[in-house]
Amino acid sequence: MLHKILKSTDALFRLPSAQAHCDVPCKVYDPAPALIAALSVIRMADIMAEAEAKDSSALEKANTLTRCVMTKEEEAEKVKHEVRVIWGDYFKAPQLEEYPQVHDLVHQIMMKGSACKQTANRENGETLLELVNQFAEIFWATKGVKTTRKTSPYPPSALVVCPEL
Repeated sequence: MLHKILKSTDALFRLPSAQAHCDVPCKVYDPAPALIAALSVIRMADIMAEAEAKDSSALEKANTLTRCVMTKEEEAEKVKHEVRVIWGDYFKAPQLEEYPQVHDLVHQIMMKGSACKQTANRENGETLLELVNQFAEIFWATKGVKTTRKTSPYPPSALVVCPEL
C-alpha cells in the first residue's frame, strides 16, 4: 500500500530520481577501521585474561568481563562489516582478476570474525588481524599504493598494514 501511495505521489509531482552505484563517494574506502577493530578484539581478549588473573571481587570481574565480551563482539562484527563493504562495493572485475584470492580471504575473515565472537581466544584475534592485514595489502595494491607494516602505538602493539603516503 505504501508503495502505491509513493508511486502515485511521484507520478503527480514528477519528482526527480537519484541513483548511485556506491555507498560512499568513489575511491573513499580504507581498511583502517577494520584493522583497528581487529586490534580491539585482541585487546579485549588480553583484558579478559588480566581480569581473570586479578585478585578482585566477583562483581568487579563480572563487570569487566561483561564489558569486554560486549566490546569484543561489536569489534569483531565491525571487522566483518568493514571488510564486506570494501569487498562488495570496491572490488570489481579488474581487481578481482588481478587478485582472485580475495574471495577466499574475505570468507576466511568472516569465519575468523565469527570465531572471535564465539571465544575469548587471543590467537583467534591474532589470526583475524593477520587476515585483515593481508586484505589491506591487496586493497592498497589495487590502488598502486605501497604498504609497510608498523607496530600499533597502543596495546596490543601488534603489526598493522599502513599505506606509504
